[in-house]
Amino acid sequence: MPGPFVVPVHGDLDLPKKVDVVIIGGGIIGTSAALELADQGLSVALCEKGGIGHEQSSRNWGWVRITRRDPREIPLMAEALRIWPGLAERTGRDLGYKRAGIAFACASDREYAEHERWLEHLKDYQFDSRMLSPEEFHEMTPGSKMEIKGALYTAEDGRAEPQKAAPALAEAARERGAHILTECAVRGIETSGGKVSGVVTERGEIACEQVLLAGGAWSSLFARNTGLRLPQLKVKNSVIRTKPLEGGPEHAIWSEGFSIRKRQDGGYTIADGFRNIVDIVPDSFRYMREFLPALGAEWKSLMLRFGGRFYDEARLPNKWRLDEASPFEYNRVLDPKPAFSLQDKALDNLRKAFPAFEKAEIAQRWAGAIDVTPDAIPVISPVEQIPGFYIATGFSGHGFGIGPAAGRLAADLVAGRAPLVDPSPFRFTRFSDGSKIEIISGF
Repeated sequence: MPGPFVVPVHGDLDLPKKVDVVIIGGGIIGTSAALELADQGLSVALCEKGGIGHEQSSRNWGWVRITRRDPREIPLMAEALRIWPGLAERTGRDLGYKRAGIAFACASDREYAEHERWLEHLKDYQFDSRMLSPEEFHEMTPGSKMEIKGALYTAEDGRAEPQKAAPALAEAARERGAHILTECAVRGIETSGGKVSGVVTERGEIACEQVLLAGGAWSSLFARNTGLRLPQLKVKNSVIRTKPLEGGPEHAIWSEGFSIRKRQDGGYTIADGFRNIVDIVPDSFRYMREFLPALGAEWKSLMLRFGGRFYDEARLPNKWRLDEASPFEYNRVLDPKPAFSLQDKALDNLRKAFPAFEKAEIAQRWAGAIDVTPDAIPVISPVEQIPGFYIATGFSGHGFGIGPAAGRLAADLVAGRAPLVDPSPFRFTRFSDGSKIEIISGF
């Protein structure tokens, strides 16, 4: 089933012989970092095995939120909320960004108390985030029939169009001198004296002193070929896009039964707000030790499944030479089949909550592979074992909204500048230095 239509970006024909930085991956993180580095005057080559933004960066819900973020991500997300409003002018392109507010509905008194406690994490920030009574929520969402105890609402939260964002950032980076290379998989990195000296792509070699891996769901496999253990798994989330509809809510809403946000064209993005499918694959056993705490904390929302995906991934090589085709050249775009039952249940729940959606027409269905780490926060970090190598991955379903700030933080680390925020929570070594894997459930 084809994924969402993404604004096309035509890759450069010529491969540069040498740049300062090679970025692997053309999603929201890689393109944001490319723009930041190009703005700093560094020469950049962004290499994408498929098309710009064709995987999870175009398949997510399109939320730009600080609400219910993992506390460790809040400083970075606060910066993202400052960056997003200026991106249209900076890139000269429409990303569909709008501050429209996001509400997390509370179905029980316990859930209300949990959301209220979360507000303490924003006490040092000047955001309009507050608890709403049921009456205030219904006044804000005319036509709602939801029976709730209240909601956590942040006015500064918003939305943007995933199918536009990464392409806009890539084109803006190219206008500043970056090389944008599509259908150009990086097979691996080369080193000299233990340090990064270049990369080998399917189209040839590019000399460089620094490499940023922003490969999303593919990052763990790429890292493994370099001898690195990067614990990361894939989680599948399925999405419905409707045709334009009158009478739906202006604000994005999360509830256990559905999640929804209005689209720029007047339609809606709809998904299950709680359940995700996790295919059991060889990496499930490879990284079982790291992921057991997460499984224990989130088992109610995870639908474990054994099927054909296990054998598909079992056939992938863990090592390959740089003079032979890599796995990335055989699968240009991860395009998993949507879970129709979860989608239909979410739409049914939505119609009960908002009768206006009885008239909703489904325009498209798709699914995406979310790159997840054991503690559900990203790796944005240098790799000590390989000087000049950096990783920005594992955004665990939180990557789109935080993307512009995460790209800037990664660019700061690569360029040796003072980091935008304290990067220590996102360090790669937290999985190997004896640190306890901390699961903060519910974010």
